Amino acid sequence: MVLVALALPGGFDFASLDRLLHIIAGITWIGLLYYFNVVQIPGLAAANADPGGPGGAGITRYIAPRALLWFRWAAVVTVLSGILFIESHYRASAGAGLGQVLMLKDGFAVIGIGSWLGLILLFNVWVLIWPNQKKVLGIKPATDAEKASARKTATLASRVNFVLSIPMLMCMGGQSHGLPF
Repeated sequence: MVLVALALPGGFDFASLDRLLHIIAGITWIGLLYYFNVVQIPGLAAANADPGGPGGAGITRYIAPRALLWFRWAAVVTVLSGILFIESHYRASAGAGLGQVLMLKDGFAVIGIGSWLGLILLFNVWVLIWPNQKKVLGIKPATDAEKASARKTATLASRVNFVLSIPMLMCMGGQSHGLPF
């Protein structure tokens, strides 16, 4: 991909490469968010409710820790590459950087709202979901009561992220392509 960028007329465009990184990391992050909420959580509930079934140990021991690793670091890469893109693209094209975007200045309210939602989602991943998932998965020692409480907190934060991801995605795309309303 870098070779293609170098071979094209006009040379290497860091902002475009950063945008691509932002999109790929964002797809990974939000895709895993949807996987957890739409597939894994209901699947684990069904597996644990099936008295003759295998239970959810395979998922909680092998799949969930790996998926959470990609989930939380894709969130970091998405936000950092988004900040870099805002600084490089909007400062160059409109003289506005991250401060103007986060302050929802004229012309940047849509991307600003999307940015704030992305920061809220990142906060939920690292402060609410991941620390509680470590207890649920047995990575961090916890009593059964602590695991039950951690499961509720992590699930609620994940559901909040699931819901907030829709307006966040609309705002991210809406800045360049318009909103449907």
